[in-house]
Amino acid sequence: MAGQAALSTDAIITALKAAGEATRYRILALLSAGELSVKDLTAILGQSQPRISRHLKLLTEAGLIERHPEGAWVYYRISESPAERRLVQDLVALATTDDSSLARDREWLAGVKREHAQLAARYFTENAADWDTIRSLHVPDAAVEAAMLKIIGTRPIGSFLDIGTGTGRMLELFAPIYQRAVGIDASTAMLAVARANLDKAGIAHAQIRHGDIMKLPMPRDSFDLVAIHQVLHYLDDPAVALAEAARVLRPDGRLLVVDFAPHSLEFLRERHAHRRLGFSHETMRGWIDQAGLVLEAATDLAAKSAEEQLTVTLWLARDPRFIVAGATKGLETA
Repeated sequence: MAGQAALSTDAIITALKAAGEATRYRILALLSAGELSVKDLTAILGQSQPRISRHLKLLTEAGLIERHPEGAWVYYRISESPAERRLVQDLVALATTDDSSLARDREWLAGVKREHAQLAARYFTENAADWDTIRSLHVPDAAVEAAMLKIIGTRPIGSFLDIGTGTGRMLELFAPIYQRAVGIDASTAMLAVARANLDKAGIAHAQIRHGDIMKLPMPRDSFDLVAIHQVLHYLDDPAVALAEAARVLRPDGRLLVVDFAPHSLEFLRERHAHRRLGFSHETMRGWIDQAGLVLEAATDLAAKSAEEQLTVTLWLARDPRFIVAGATKGLETA
């Protein structure tokens, strides 16, 4: 395939040996649907953690998957290397759709993801009224919002989408520069708070919608600016959310992601339903590239105190397409 690196014969044989075992093949099939933690894989496959860890170690050493520690947890995903990724995708695609073990794994995977979603939804419902207060316990919102306004600028935009709108604060913050806006969230409790806040602020050119942020109910090329503010760390697969955001961006549109830098505050998992303990610049750049966007800027805002160890990062990406005489064109790159 054009543009994809090739593997040596030895590397291919090593990869095939690693994949050529039932449990490891099942792991590759599961990770092809998105990254998972060791805990998730143990629950889905019904095997002990030491055994699953051994299989993961062999697949990692063969270059087929990548290991990403986050505090006390470790996440795994298919290799970002084009050749290894293509090999895994081809191997998984060869399986028949009615394979009983793979079908069972998919059912258990769906159950694990439902459990994660229910945990997050329950947390949001219980804390909707105090959401802004909870978020401000770690990083001052005023500093974050000032940085967001600075990186976006004051140039008017046509349409704005706030993914995971929560209390609707981003719809308020950017109200002076957009003509119309939509805030989408899966939590009805959050949406009720957002609607009340917009009414109180007298903002009539924004609307609130209930929907799945992983499958946005909007057509392609719909928005000039999309924001994902303190949302990705609640998700099982942040890359999917970024890809969806890129899908609804118009040519030359911008995506603003705001989230935590990597940290080790494990209590955020249990008390505040965080799935991920922050994101590195390298990880975010990789996801942005995969989504077909170009990273334009990244800004770190220092933690409030050394004890809290929390830093907020802003990433600004752009859709490299542009419009000439009414037609969308791809941006030429060297």
